[in-house]
Amino acid sequence: MKKILVLLFLSSSLFAQQTDSRIYDIIEAVSVERIEHDIRKLVSFGTRHSLSDTVSDIRGIGAARRWIKSEFAKISKDCNKCLEVSYLRNIVKGDPDTRIPKDTEIVSVMTVQRGTKYPNRYIIMSGDIDSRVSDPLDGTSDSPGANDNASGMAGTIEAARVLSKYKFESSIIYVGLSGEEQGLLGGKYMAEVAKEKGWEIIGVLNNDMISNIEGVNGVIDNRSFRIFSEPTPVTETEEQRKRRRFYGGEVDGISRQLARYIHKTTQMYMPEMNPTMIYRLDRFGRGGHHRPFNDAGFAGVRIMETNENYTRQHQDLRTEDGIKYGDVIEGVNFDYAKKLTAVNAINLASLAWAPPQPENVEIAGAVEPSTSLRWKKLNDDGIAGYKIYWRETTAPQWQYSKFVGNVSEYLLESIVIDNYLFGVAAVGKNGHESVVVFPQGVYKRE
Repeated sequence: MKKILVLLFLSSSLFAQQTDSRIYDIIEAVSVERIEHDIRKLVSFGTRHSLSDTVSDIRGIGAARRWIKSEFAKISKDCNKCLEVSYLRNIVKGDPDTRIPKDTEIVSVMTVQRGTKYPNRYIIMSGDIDSRVSDPLDGTSDSPGANDNASGMAGTIEAARVLSKYKFESSIIYVGLSGEEQGLLGGKYMAEVAKEKGWEIIGVLNNDMISNIEGVNGVIDNRSFRIFSEPTPVTETEEQRKRRRFYGGEVDGISRQLARYIHKTTQMYMPEMNPTMIYRLDRFGRGGHHRPFNDAGFAGVRIMETNENYTRQHQDLRTEDGIKYGDVIEGVNFDYAKKLTAVNAINLASLAWAPPQPENVEIAGAVEPSTSLRWKKLNDDGIAGYKIYWRETTAPQWQYSKFVGNVSEYLLESIVIDNYLFGVAAVGKNGHESVVVFPQGVYKRE
């Protein structure tokens, strides 16, 4: 009975995490009117196809990206130049057998809100600039791209407006990525830049379609959303794969931990929303701009609506058999886009205010009655201590937790290692926690 009571107490401690009133202020500050204005503005460019006009001031991808850059510049001006606004350019060589038949400059718009303590640590929110119709090479036909993905781009701009009013210890990047429909080209190049420059990426929140509430299946739902995440990094070594076979962690990679973090933060501050974790890299057989970051070894997830309407995706504007096809503004629910923008904003803020995650996390407890974990303490005066999480091996979320203080090792007495999975998070004095880190090594306790 005593052990049962202890577990019940520890499980409840997960919900005793200190809340931050600023997070509620951030939720309230997200404006549905501004999001609607920005979605309508992006739709007004006619098409944002990556192969469309780059010279016109009113139509095509060129006009769209210049407007996005000007919006970020206005936000920076309002916050005393707190944002670093720039283009991220690269030339993609043409290949007639691909969606880029000729040499094309892919231009993304990147905005950095520099962290005060960890300027080289980044949490990234992305939206896609480009749109398309049925033919992926058609760069001239009208392609409004209202939901896919003016919604995610507008949400990214709005998150920058709201969060620019605050200062964070880690850096936040707000980025409009180009070339998504032509092969995830903007994300691939940005991930290459991140590797080359040695960015420490906490995670990438890819927003792709965040404004549709009416699914092709007839379901209407404005309170749920999906978080897609891969189980383990594709960059892991053969030795890491072998170790996982014996020690576990098949669904405990860095992207999955990021997804759990978003799920927990949303439930804590926005209980009216129902996040659903999808144990997939992306939708079945499809892709999004978080994938190139995953391919490079970075944590990244896709945040999007629950019920898709395929008649509005990648479609020529037309009516057939009484069904209207095309990604037009009438299919957008602006209130829902506001909710998912707020989901992003509070997670960006929580992670940017949180201390760095613990390093060199290891675990011990084979053929023992208890489990111990150890890690490298961080040299950060803002850290209150560390929290150990654990869950049953079949549970999707962390079920139990214990704050263990500012130590580098801790013994969980009477918690048998065989029956649970474990992780460690750093806790700031401000109450914000890092992403949970799954043990990557095993040690023998003295």
